[in-house]
Amino acid sequence: MSFVVVIPARFSSTRLPGKPLADIHGKPMILWVAEQAQKSAALRVVVATDDTRIRDALADTGVEVCMTGSHHESGTERLAEVVERLALAADEIVVNVQGDEPLLPPALVDQVASLLANSAAPMATLATPLEHVEQLHDPNVVKVVGNAHGQALYFSRSGVPFDRDGMAAGTPDLSHCRRHIGIYAYRAGFIQHYLELPVSPLEQLEKLEQLRVLWHGETIALADACEVPLPGVDTPADLEAVRQRLAPGQ
Repeated sequence: MSFVVVIPARFSSTRLPGKPLADIHGKPMILWVAEQAQKSAALRVVVATDDTRIRDALADTGVEVCMTGSHHESGTERLAEVVERLALAADEIVVNVQGDEPLLPPALVDQVASLLANSAAPMATLATPLEHVEQLHDPNVVKVVGNAHGQALYFSRSGVPFDRDGMAAGTPDLSHCRRHIGIYAYRAGFIQHYLELPVSPLEQLEKLEQLRVLWHGETIALADACEVPLPGVDTPADLEAVRQRLAPGQ
């Protein structure tokens, strides 16, 4: 199995401007992410950006950078341009790693690529059991429900599946509840096809792009992650927590 990791990175961020270049012990965050991805079995790791500041920050690190257009409205659109620029074969596996995951275990990169390689689905992703009931009600924690065949049935910001009896008793059963981990593997040829699919009403309601795939009858392979990933960086508080965790001697 061979696969390519692509890390979309944009400079602007509402809650944390300049997030990819946020300093973590002398290195920009995007470099931490790329170095974690390089520990996987990926054939190559590519940072995709439209910002020269990100390109320049990686200039002497050996990390491959692909400059893309600035018109993209999503990371998937940027991913499609990278696939075209790198002339990847339609059956090549592409793993999309978020640029704000400096603590992402490399094993998860390998796992999601292997999951797709051993599936007939055009796309694969991972999940992990919910740890406490507060996550069930947190709209920032995306939940996913799977079927008996290792395929995603639905993604939601609401608490799914809903334990009717357990909720009534105040003790919901979380054993079937999964938190979605935002790492995806695609067959390269499917990425452009995805962008050609009409936007679905479900993704507009939930603000979850992956629902477009399910709406149009495509399948997403799903498995529990072999390791529970630590949180990514969305806020200044998240960044400080990551700095503490990555501090020398920790």
